[in-house]
Amino acid sequence: MRIGVCTAYLLIPESQSLKDKRRVVKSLIAQLGNRFNIAVSEVGDLNTPKRSVIGIVSISNDSRHLNQMLSKVVRYIEKMHLAILIDYEIDLSY
Repeated sequence: MRIGVCTAYLLIPESQSLKDKRRVVKSLIAQLGNRFNIAVSEVGDLNTPKRSVIGIVSISNDSRHLNQMLSKVVRYIEKMHLAILIDYEIDLSY
């Protein structure tokens, strides 16, 4: 069993308050979870209105497939235009 974790660092420039940020992050999390059948949660910068860190986790038997899927998730975040992807990390565990 392989576990893949992606940490995505986001900038939400239009957000003026935590309420604005939570609306964007909640929408992003719901869309990613529904489209890719993965676990997604906000894991950092919880009290910063313009920044967020989300964690994405998936399990597979094939590490190559897992890496490809998490890379697709990252590309999808960039195409959504809800937030600006500043940086990301993908870690695979065995």
